[in-house]
Amino acid sequence: MKNIYDTLRERGFIEQVTDDEQIFDLLEIEKVTCYIGFDPTATSLHIGSLIPIMALAHMQQHGHIPIALVGGGTALIGDPSGKTEMRKVLTIDQVNENVEFIKRQLSRYLDFDGGKALLLNNADWLTDLNYIEFLRDIGRHFSVNRMLAAESYKMRLETGLSFIEFNYMLLQSYDFYHLSTHYNCLVQMGGNDQWGNIVAGIDLIRRLEGKTVYGITFPLITTSSGHKMGKTEKGTVWLDPELTSPYEYFQYWINSDDRDVERFLSLFTFLPIDEIRMVRELVDAELNKAKTVLAFEATKVTHGREEALAAWKASASAFNLKPVDASILPSSTIPRVPVAQDLSAMATITKEMDELEKGVSAIDLFCEAALCASKGEARRLIAQGGAYVNGQKISSIEETVGPGRLNENGEIHLRKGKKKYAVVKVG
Repeated sequence: MKNIYDTLRERGFIEQVTDDEQIFDLLEIEKVTCYIGFDPTATSLHIGSLIPIMALAHMQQHGHIPIALVGGGTALIGDPSGKTEMRKVLTIDQVNENVEFIKRQLSRYLDFDGGKALLLNNADWLTDLNYIEFLRDIGRHFSVNRMLAAESYKMRLETGLSFIEFNYMLLQSYDFYHLSTHYNCLVQMGGNDQWGNIVAGIDLIRRLEGKTVYGITFPLITTSSGHKMGKTEKGTVWLDPELTSPYEYFQYWINSDDRDVERFLSLFTFLPIDEIRMVRELVDAELNKAKTVLAFEATKVTHGREEALAAWKASASAFNLKPVDASILPSSTIPRVPVAQDLSAMATITKEMDELEKGVSAIDLFCEAALCASKGEARRLIAQGGAYVNGQKISSIEETVGPGRLNENGEIHLRKGKKKYAVVKVG
């Protein structure tokens, strides 16, 4: 299986890392526990939280152990990162109510059974801290000068930074320390506005334990038109179906800017990256169908397949679109290359593994799949640059296709030009 670090990078999740090579090696050789914090300032997370949620889901799919940390303790303080003014202070009862809602919400994306993932609340250890002991044992390792240099604090100095918010970096660093010592958590991930807090936690663990841990941050996503992700004229797009219905959620994605479709498919669906890359070649009606794939897949991830199908059918009815068989919609478990055509017309051929081991001529494959009527046509197609295997152009008429081209579902995808496709399966 591909290293999760490569998966996250090629899908656009990586903004900053503390050490590229060491993190890659760590994730290559062992099962790693990682964590991301979620702020329970409302009863629901919103689309802006999807990048960290999807990152944890990818980590789990690659065999690592994600910790989703709900900030029941730090929410009583308020994270100043990315904020121009102090957040409204919530009561303990409000925070606890929000925590319970968000715990249930995260269970849609991560499998918490059998220790495959952990769902924790930092109130369980932060609220029991003795303030004097905390200042003596933890606070002494923090330089005020370095803290003020952090971007999350610098941008607040002009408008005012309260002392209670100034403590946030210490508490988040302590979270990483606690998870490192009690759960052997080695990687903290978060939005790029968390870089200063993550680095501070890494430094604290090094000082207290002499242990090396790592940090990864994600880009803060805006649309190609410059708008903040998840904001519409109606307000925030929530992950809770009671606050944003599956139909409204579907509509948000289907109305994506043309320039965002490939990027959003990479970040917010589990479709194979080779398939997603083909979107860059689509235009007009074909690109609109790719938006339907994006909307369906993104809605399915958050609300389930049945709600995604219902939202798609309601959208087709509302906008007088010609109804089509629901089987053309892709599935996260059965990757499909042709997002812009009727999949029922796609050719499928079968090859034995021992035949693939020897390498099958690309020319022969395109003929067998009826993408070309003759070997001469296949040669011309390849010479003109119109033949693709798994989204990659065939560069030579001598090229062969072997088992190394099989994707994780045991398939090889062939394409002629922009519109004709076939799938090779192992018999």
